[in-house]
Amino acid sequence: MDGAHGAALQLQQLLPTSSADSASEGSFSYKENLIGALLAIFGHLVVSIALNLQKYCHIRLAGSKDPRAYFKTKTWWLGLFLMLLGELGVFASYAFAPLSLIVPLSAVSVIASAIIGIIFIKEKWKPKDFLRRYVLSFVGCGLAIVGTYLLVTFAPNSHEKMTGENITRHLVSWPFLLYMLVEIILFCLLLYFYKERNANSIAVILLLVALLGSMTVVTVKAVAGMLVLSIQGNLQLDYPIFYVMFVCMVATAVYQAVFLSQASQMYDSSLIASVGYILSTTVAITAGAVFYLDFLGEDVLHICMFALGCLIAFLGVFLITRNRKKSIPFEPYISMDAMPACLCIATRCQSSHLTQLVRIVYKSKINKL
Repeated sequence: MDGAHGAALQLQQLLPTSSADSASEGSFSYKENLIGALLAIFGHLVVSIALNLQKYCHIRLAGSKDPRAYFKTKTWWLGLFLMLLGELGVFASYAFAPLSLIVPLSAVSVIASAIIGIIFIKEKWKPKDFLRRYVLSFVGCGLAIVGTYLLVTFAPNSHEKMTGENITRHLVSWPFLLYMLVEIILFCLLLYFYKERNANSIAVILLLVALLGSMTVVTVKAVAGMLVLSIQGNLQLDYPIFYVMFVCMVATAVYQAVFLSQASQMYDSSLIASVGYILSTTVAITAGAVFYLDFLGEDVLHICMFALGCLIAFLGVFLITRNRKKSIPFEPYISMDAMPACLCIATRCQSSHLTQLVRIVYKSKINKL
């Protein structure tokens, strides 16, 4: 009885203590949600434009006789600047809106990449082949837009200031400690099967990425929120929890990139994008609901509509990535008959949102006549 009473008291302490200000806080929280959503949409849109600019730069250099390296072109540096600007917008969005709202909005990047790729980067298409080749992409974009609208409209409206005391209280709460225990056990089991039993399924690798990503977004929201409060005059940088969260954010992001790089060597980037988005979004929303209590106090209708928006966005992203062309290995235009040696070039090119791997193996033997 005492343990149950203590758990209930701890959960009650996490709730807002003043009910008189709930109405005014609700309207202010909705404005913050809108600001965060707009920042996230802007950030993902700019990142998508930046990635396609850099892709266009590589394609243009590969198809010309320009001897310059890609990092010596203005287009590539413009893409890098836009990427940093977009990531800054996404980072700032976590300080304003609930984690459960910001994470699914990464579908905007998939929508923008599909549209930009069709218009500017894809090869020319004939009118009669348009519906056959791009109907799934446009249907997927429509579904993703509808899902995004539902996410923004029915997102959880609870928001609290990311002070050091609030973050510490959430960190030692029993729901999050129990969630962390389950996640650590699951991560260790998946890592064991992946490393020791050679379980190289894409679901195993991307679930590892999703588990790390859930901790990344939790810490990103804490770091971003404390930085914004510090800029506003309420200094939070003297709390040790800020640096703990910052180190965890960097470490989990680095290991995410490692597992994504390994996945990109074995699977197509479109499959990684769709499966990774679904798994990462699901696990991250769960982590936000447990750590920040995003859905606490929300009515059933809002929760169901929010879940419906997630499902529609998942389906839209799946249709968009399903219609993308698979990577084609590079084949050099070299006549073997004209060479005095046996030339073997093996190139494997696959890309993801975070990694791009290019391997070239060159072996040569000269046969003396």
